[in-house]
Formats: sequence, structure tokens, C-alpha cells
Amino acid sequence: MKEVTKEVYLKWYEDMLLWRKFEDKLAALYIQQKVRGFLHLYNGQEAVLAGALHAMDLTKDKMITAYRNHVQPIGMGVDPRRVMAELMGKVTGTSKGMGGSMHIFSKEHGFYGGHGIVGGQIPLGAGLAFGDKYNNTGGVTMTYFGDGASRQGSLHETFNMAMLWNLPVVFIVENNGYAMGTSVERTANHSDIWKLGLGYEMPCGPVDGMNPVKVAEAMSEAIERARSGGGPTFLEMKTYRYRGHSMSDAQLYRSKEEVEEYKKIDPITQVLDVIKDQKYATDEEIQAIDQKIKDLIEECVKFAEDSPYPEIQQLYDVVYEQENYPFIPHKL
Repeated sequence: MKEVTKEVYLKWYEDMLLWRKFEDKLAALYIQQKVRGFLHLYNGQEAVLAGALHAMDLTKDKMITAYRNHVQPIGMGVDPRRVMAELMGKVTGTSKGMGGSMHIFSKEHGFYGGHGIVGGQIPLGAGLAFGDKYNNTGGVTMTYFGDGASRQGSLHETFNMAMLWNLPVVFIVENNGYAMGTSVERTANHSDIWKLGLGYEMPCGPVDGMNPVKVAEAMSEAIERARSGGGPTFLEMKTYRYRGHSMSDAQLYRSKEEVEEYKKIDPITQVLDVIKDQKYATDEEIQAIDQKIKDLIEECVKFAEDSPYPEIQQLYDVVYEQENYPFIPHKL
């Protein structure tokens, strides 16, 4: 694994703080009805992404996930202003305002979505990995899904084929405990989701998803296995979300005390504690990072609010153009 240095810790703190504050701002914008539709926030799960990015090679590796997908593309290099604009339905967004909250996408940066169908991205991730193997790119695909999606039949079909074809893919279940609002204990006769990999003789195991170092260690091993021809790995990231499944979730299935207990192991706090204990940054330098993030978030909001909505013509530009059907004009 690449060494976890002072610079890595400072980057983790800055990145995770940006993701947390970005989501917090989206929650406020949603209440103001500036973000419409559904909104699924990532608060609490940031270590899963931070650790993975440390292990990945962003020049050739890919990522695909479900609809809790705003901060992943930012981590992979997408301009956060464009992500904010997409969420507000503006033409400067990553999909010209046509995707919205659940469908952020950037082929340029190796991020293949946000997918609204529960578990729909699992076979797609294996397909991306098949493409890398077929074209011998050396890339590995990180395929993320939630604990609820682990009950989908597509997972078993995909696991079987991924092992049969020895695909360069890492399957990651972000087990935040509740799927939409139903605990893992109520959806299966076992609570160790990672053991599903055993039935396919797929390397698998649990990971502390609240600690970016633990995530980086597990992901580095899995990515190296896939890249060297060793095939798939299935990792269960045991994490926790501080907000509801979506903004419409009343969270009646858990207590406020439980949420507060998990906040004691907040991944951002864990990283900040190391920075302070090891004297990687002074209080003034930490405050400068905090201010930098605050300014960037406001810049994202201003960019999105100042951007125009798409023209009506765009509705015709985003469907297939057919030569023998000249009745729909295209401009793109």
C-alpha cells in the first residue's frame, strides 16, 4: 500500500470536510426547493471513499455506485461546481441538468454513475471490468452498492460470472446498517454480508468503514489482486450514515442516541485527531483549511445559481438521432 504520510492525512481531512460540507449545503438547498426530487446524502461514510481513492490509480481505474453519488465524482476529479449545478438542474451540470441528484456521471474522470435502480449498477460494474480485461487496459472497476442491494438476485448472477471470467473488479457493499429504513438483521438470517462471497470462492471480508487507513489497506490488497490477474474481491465496509436514507426519511427506525454514539467515531474527527496528535498542522493551518472549504462551497452555490436552466431544445438533443426520421431536430 502507498504510504499514509502527513500529506495524505491533510488531504483526507480537506477532502472529507469538503464532501461533508457539500452535502450539508445540499440539504439546506433542498429545504429551499432549489434542489428537487430525491436527495441521498453521504454524511458519515466519507472514509470509504477517502481510503479507496488512496488505493486507486485514477488514470485508469473506474468507479460505479448507486444514487448516493454526489461526492464520489468530486473525489475523482470532477469540478464540484458542475456537480452542484447538476443537482440544481442547470445546463452547466455534469449531464447538462438532465440527470439530477441520482445520476451524476463523468466518463472523462472514470465515474460511471449514480444509478437509481437498486442493485442495477452491480452487473454494469462487472461489464466495465470485462471491457478493461478485453482491451487489456490494466484498469480495475470499483463497484459500490448498499446493504439493501445485496439482497438483489443480480448480485449473485454477477458474482458467478465475475469469478468465472476472472474479472478485474472490486465489489464493495457500504453497509450503513439500514438500507432504506430496515436493519440488516431483519432482511436476512445472517448479518455478515461479506460471507456471500464465500459461496463463489471469492476473496472477501469485513472492513472498518469509518477509518480511511483500514479502508485503504483492504482496497489496496483487492485492487492489486485484480490488477495482477487474481480476479474479484468482495469487501463489506461497515459504516454508518448520520442522515436519513433520503431527505424524506423520518428516521423512526433508530434513536438519536444511536446516531450520537456513531458520531464519536466520525471519520473526519478520527483524521483530525491524528493531525493534531502528530502535529501535522497548527490550529491556524486547520482553520485555513476550514475557511478554504467554506469559500469553495459558496463558490459552488453561486456558480450553480448563476447558471441558466437548459433550453427546451435540449429535450430533443438527448435522444438518438435517426437518419430516416428527420422530424426531431438535433443541435448537439
